[in-house]
Amino acid sequence: MTTAVMLIGIVLMIVIHEGGHFVAAKSFDMKVTEAFFGFGPKLWSTQRGETEYGVKAIPFGGYVRIIGMNPLEEIQLDEEDRTYRAAPFWQKSIVVLAGVISHLVVAFLLFLIVFAVWGQRAQDEDGRAIPTLELAVVAQTTPSGEPSPALIAGFEEGDVITSFDGASLASWEGFVDLIRANGGSTVALGYERDGSPGEAAVTLGLTDAPLIVDDEVVTDGAGDPVTEEVGYFGAAPEVERVDAGLLSNITAAIGSVVTAIGDSFRGLWAMVTGLPDLLFAVVGDDEEAINEVRPITPIGLARIAGPLESTLAILALVNVFVAIVNIIPLYPLDGGHFAVATYEKVTGREPDVSKLTPVAAVVVLFLVTIGLVGLYLDIFRPLQL
Repeated sequence: MTTAVMLIGIVLMIVIHEGGHFVAAKSFDMKVTEAFFGFGPKLWSTQRGETEYGVKAIPFGGYVRIIGMNPLEEIQLDEEDRTYRAAPFWQKSIVVLAGVISHLVVAFLLFLIVFAVWGQRAQDEDGRAIPTLELAVVAQTTPSGEPSPALIAGFEEGDVITSFDGASLASWEGFVDLIRANGGSTVALGYERDGSPGEAAVTLGLTDAPLIVDDEVVTDGAGDPVTEEVGYFGAAPEVERVDAGLLSNITAAIGSVVTAIGDSFRGLWAMVTGLPDLLFAVVGDDEEAINEVRPITPIGLARIAGPLESTLAILALVNVFVAIVNIIPLYPLDGGHFAVATYEKVTGREPDVSKLTPVAAVVVLFLVTIGLVGLYLDIFRPLQL
């Protein structure tokens, strides 16, 4: 179900983005001739008034064609006053930034829904989430790609771990310590599922993990983490929740959007600067380097869709990231159109758009490359959770 939610959410994200441009342009009586979901060959369309609506074959985006957005476009004289280029600066700004704003609004609403329905995460004195013994996620595979011990033993999301080899458990941290110390062994885990007790024999796996002493990661002389072989179960815990009220939820949702904006800028910069390393890593089959700056497409997002709460949170983060990509002041992104409009307003001159063509070509090439790499990885080397 959550896979469908993720896919529907991505489609709606695109529709809302383009819908923002469309509604803003129409409200200022600009002529919109096309509104399409997707790119490439046309699959279906219908004409309604002066606008053709439709769907194209490549579902990774969409567009709204407003006459006059291309300064070189030839327009009939009787329609010149309905062009984008003839509009005042403030109207141009609203039209080109409507998509970006829509993403941030959607992200805020998604975070608000998560906090209102599931509550905010409780934190300890150090600001860390407090884990419970309830399973939030059961991993499908181990880090090496084999079925995880938790999956093999039949554990499900929502199960509450109650005992380890007959000894009651008081905390997730204590459970993790026992798992790490008993790698390769078969242990009996008690649990509750929908209020009914049960017990399962689990053969714990083994994996390499950073050596931690006094809450600090131990490093060698070169500064690299020292690893040790520890037990592996393959599940992540739910965290304690608090019902903080509407005002606190609104504040937390705004804070989450602001945090996501900062993370998105850092992630985008890492993706730009790390593209050569990413391409070499893909060719050289360097899984660790790939995961450092890994692009992800809707196919990958659908695969990692977990509980509804995390799916909605991921959709919120995706909306923020797409907003940040679009606000970059480079042609042909929304931010590029805004930069051109700002230049016209400040200087009183129209820019030579032909000089922006190389920039647009580089931006498109970068986006296409990232998209194709992400598509390849999502199909042939999917994320292992």
